[in-house]
Amino acid sequence: MGIPDGGRTISDDGNNKLVIITSVAPITNIVKNVVCEKVDLIGIVPEGVDSHTFEPTPSDAIRIRSADLVIINGLNLEVSFERIVDAAKEDNPRIQLLKLADNTISHEEWIFDFSFPKEKGDPNPHLWLNVAYVIRYVELIRDKLIELDPDNASYYAKNAEQYIARLRMLDEGIMRAVQSIPVENRKLLTYHDSWAYFAKRYGMKVIGAVQPSDFGEPTPQEVARIIEQIREENVPAIFASEVFPSKVVEQIAREANVKIVETLADDVLPGRVGEQEHTYIGMMLENMRSIVVPLGGNVDALHGIDPRDVCNG
Repeated sequence: MGIPDGGRTISDDGNNKLVIITSVAPITNIVKNVVCEKVDLIGIVPEGVDSHTFEPTPSDAIRIRSADLVIINGLNLEVSFERIVDAAKEDNPRIQLLKLADNTISHEEWIFDFSFPKEKGDPNPHLWLNVAYVIRYVELIRDKLIELDPDNASYYAKNAEQYIARLRMLDEGIMRAVQSIPVENRKLLTYHDSWAYFAKRYGMKVIGAVQPSDFGEPTPQEVARIIEQIREENVPAIFASEVFPSKVVEQIAREANVKIVETLADDVLPGRVGEQEHTYIGMMLENMRSIVVPLGGNVDALHGIDPRDVCNG
């Protein structure tokens, strides 16, 4: 991983690049679009793993302790990362921690909901499904990199500008795509409760989530309540999760007589590493196809949006 050398960590190949550690795949990809090849970027949380319960391994902890900068989503999504960074500062006082969500919205803007009840104290942390918030993430990342690596300030600024332009197109496209859904169908019932900030931004309503706040399986009484709610709301589709497979959603869809969509993702990038759609933008485009079309809308407004990293085109 490298050893500290004065004000910076020397990476394994001795190239004296900044070493940046990130958490979940969307955050890693967002950072990548600002840094491209100028830093050694290492994402710790494997795709398809529950980020709420993930614990870094001892080797992950060593990597974190050797970093110049750790970038996480924040809002208590990656508490274990924060503990390791706090402990690492005793040996590596240079290490910095950037919590994106905490610096994007105020306490008054936190959303508490079914899976993240206010009495437990942790707000819903899934800000990155709101593209307007991701634009703020990019600005925070850019500014921190310019602070740590001023020699490459113009490089980071240019990448951020290009990426923000794409994100603005995505944001506007999602707005128009959601507006194509009949008003009475602009409702989301998902397995994992990660779409609160998305819904607020784009004019949809989250009517519930299957997964309870302990991230386990719902009780029979909770399942019955969800089925009754689906019937009352008269929604045409409900949404399962690639990360949280559950037979309960199939049961709910069957008994409520609605379509089930199983391709929704909040922290799994589509395709394989190296493929052009394996990006945050690619994930959001795929999610819109999964959400908008089953609810009776179309994604024409999203045609032509480039999912590739700015480093690749």
